[in-house]
Amino acid sequence: MEKVTLISLRQAKQRRRGISMLTAFDHPMAAILDSSGVDIVLVGDSLGNVALGYKSTRSVTMADMVHHTKAVAKGVKRALLVADLPYRSVSVKNARLLLRAGAQAVKIEGLKGVRQIVRAGIPVMGHLGYLPQTMKKPKVQRSGDLIEQARELESAGVFAITLEMVEPSLAAQITSAVRVPTIGIGSGKYCDGQVLVTYDLLGLSLWSPGFVRPKADLKNAAARAVKAFIRESN
Repeated sequence: MEKVTLISLRQAKQRRRGISMLTAFDHPMAAILDSSGVDIVLVGDSLGNVALGYKSTRSVTMADMVHHTKAVAKGVKRALLVADLPYRSVSVKNARLLLRAGAQAVKIEGLKGVRQIVRAGIPVMGHLGYLPQTMKKPKVQRSGDLIEQARELESAGVFAITLEMVEPSLAAQITSAVRVPTIGIGSGKYCDGQVLVTYDLLGLSLWSPGFVRPKADLKNAAARAVKAFIRESN
């Protein structure tokens, strides 16, 4: 399998080949995703809720992101490695910290700071729709303003846009309105690709959004294994 690049992602949209993106927070999971052929590995600030026990992604720090990006980078050879800039951290300086940790691009929620970081020569993935860093409650987004915001992100130079919890018909319109790939999460099937938190996909999360359909039940499998170990230890 060839190395995933910004060019190959743009070509995937043109050829209507679905793009896959999953999260990783450590080296073993990153290696599994990469060897399985996922296109993009995302070190998401969802690690706060999923792996660190935080109540919100707002609690995730740059130190957290750098630490986990370094670990994930050791397991990624083929996929494009993207890392989130956490809450109130959007700057060229912090984007460069993530690149030095091993990321090949950064993801930013909303419009602020995108153009500045792109101009610094750092690839940026945009993120529109529900924005966990600034919106209190998860809610399907239906505002037609998102089409213009997507165009603004494209004009600013992003290489792709994540659409989170966008009403599916609106997500389809956005996908048609921009030349860069759209990657949906809870936004229907008409985006150019799909992303999930890997813990949700594998049934490992303590809580998952209603739109998630796990492909495995590893939480209960792990519990059974632990109970078997305890029995054998007595």
